[in-house]
Amino acid sequence: MFDALSDRLESAWKKLRGQDKISTTNIKDALREVRRALLEADVNFQVVKDFIAEVETKAQGEEVLRGVKPAQQFVKIVQDELTQVMGETNVPLAHSDTPPTIVLMAGLQGSGKTTATAKLALHLRKQERNALLVAADVYRPAAVDQLVTLGQQIDIPVFEKGTAADPVEIACEGVEKAKAENIDTVIIDTAGRLQIDQDMMAELGRIKEAITPHETLLVVDAMTGQEAANLTRTFHEQIGVSGAIVTKMDGDSRGGAALSIRRVSGAPIKFIGTGEKVEALQPFYPDRMASRILGMGDVVSLVERAAEEVDMGDAEQMQEKMLSAQFDFNDFLKQMRLMKNMGSLGGLMKMLPGMNKISSDQIEQGEKQLKVAEAAINSMTRQERQQPELLSSSPSRRRRIAKGSGLEEKDVMKLVSDFQKMRSMMQQFGSGQMPGMPGMPGMGGGGMFGGQKGMPGWRGQRGQQPKKKKKKKGKKKKGFADL
Repeated sequence: MFDALSDRLESAWKKLRGQDKISTTNIKDALREVRRALLEADVNFQVVKDFIAEVETKAQGEEVLRGVKPAQQFVKIVQDELTQVMGETNVPLAHSDTPPTIVLMAGLQGSGKTTATAKLALHLRKQERNALLVAADVYRPAAVDQLVTLGQQIDIPVFEKGTAADPVEIACEGVEKAKAENIDTVIIDTAGRLQIDQDMMAELGRIKEAITPHETLLVVDAMTGQEAANLTRTFHEQIGVSGAIVTKMDGDSRGGAALSIRRVSGAPIKFIGTGEKVEALQPFYPDRMASRILGMGDVVSLVERAAEEVDMGDAEQMQEKMLSAQFDFNDFLKQMRLMKNMGSLGGLMKMLPGMNKISSDQIEQGEKQLKVAEAAINSMTRQERQQPELLSSSPSRRRRIAKGSGLEEKDVMKLVSDFQKMRSMMQQFGSGQMPGMPGMPGMGGGGMFGGQKGMPGWRGQRGQQPKKKKKKKGKKKKGFADL
C-alpha cells in the first residue's frame, strides 16, 4: 500500500536537500515530483491540482524554523495537506441513543461488501457492541450463504429469509428482530451490481426510506483508484451516503481512492480493509495514513492493534522472563503466533518508522524464516522447549529435530545459537547494559532485515550502523541471522 507513492515523494524531498531556504525557484522541481507521484497513484486530477496549489502557497509563505532544514519543512507541509485532503480527523461510526443503530451497506458487486459487513460486526464486538447481520442481497448467487457462513465464523447472528423474499421486507423484519432482542446494532447487507443502474438505486432508496438508517456506508474497492471517488460521489448524490469503507488497501492499489474520496464526494472514509481475514478492518485516521504515505510509520495503530491481542498480565510476565533470561522456545512460539494474529509481517513492519524501505523480497524471506523457526520448535520435546541449552550440547537432539521438521541440522543449530544470544542480550538489558543485537528473525541488526540501507542500526550507539565485514571467498548458505 502506497509503496510507489512513498518512493516518488522521497525523490521530491531530495530536490530540496542542501538548500538554505524554500524559494519559488527551488520548490518547482519538488512540486513537479509530488504532482507526478500523486497522478501515478491514481489520485483524481482536480484533487492533485488543488493539492499542489495549496502546498505551493503554504511552502512559499512559510518561514523555515531555525534548526529545521527546508526539506523537512516541506515534508511537514505536504503531510499537513495530505491530512487535510483525507478529512483531518477520524469520523466514528454512529451510535444511536435508542437502539438499534441501523447501518445500511451498499456497493458494487466484487467490492468486498458482504465480507466488510461481517468485519464491521466483529469490530463492533471488540467495542462491546453486539450486532445482528441482515442478508438482504437476494440476487448474487450464494450471497446469503456467504453472510451466514461469516456469521457462524465470528459467532454473530444472521437474519435471512432466503432469496425469494423482497429485500425491503427482509431489511424491515431484520430491524424489528434487533429491536425485539435488544441488539445494539443491525447491519444490513444489500445487493451489489456489476455497474451502477437505476433499478439498484431505486431498490436501495426504498430500503433506506423504509428503515431510516443512522449510517449508509458505501464499500469501494481501492483497486479502482480514482473511480472509487467518482462512485462514492454518484451514490452520495443519488442516495446519500454518510461514509465509505475502502477495501483491499493491502493489495497493489496505488492509494488514489483514499486520497480522493473525501474531496471528490464529500463523504468521509470511516474504515479501511487491510486483508482477507475477518479481523482485518481498521478505523480510518487521515493523520496516521498521511504518516504512512510519507514513510513515517503508524506506531499508534500498531500499539492499538497489539492492545487488542495482548493480555497485560501476560505481557508483564513475559517481560520478566525475558529480562531474567528465562524466555524459552514456548514463549518464542507464543510471540510468533501473537504476531500472526495481528496481521502480516509486512503490514506490521511498515507501521514502524523507517521501515518503508523494506522490500517485498525481504519480507517474504523473513516470513519464510519465521515458518522455519516454528517448524523446528514444533519438532522439539517439551523439555527441549523449556531448556534450549540442551540442544547446544546434543547433536543427536538437533538431528532428530531437523529430521522431524524437514530442515538441516545446521539450520537448527543456527536457530539455537541465535536464541541463546538473544537471551543473553535481554539479560544484559535487564542489568542496564546496552549490548549489540544478535541475528534473531525479525529482531533487526544482523537479523531478518539487517543490512537494509537507511535502516536504524541496533548495534552500538543509537543510529550507528553495523560495520561491514570483509567478504570471504566462497559462497556460504544463508542462515537465520543473514536474512
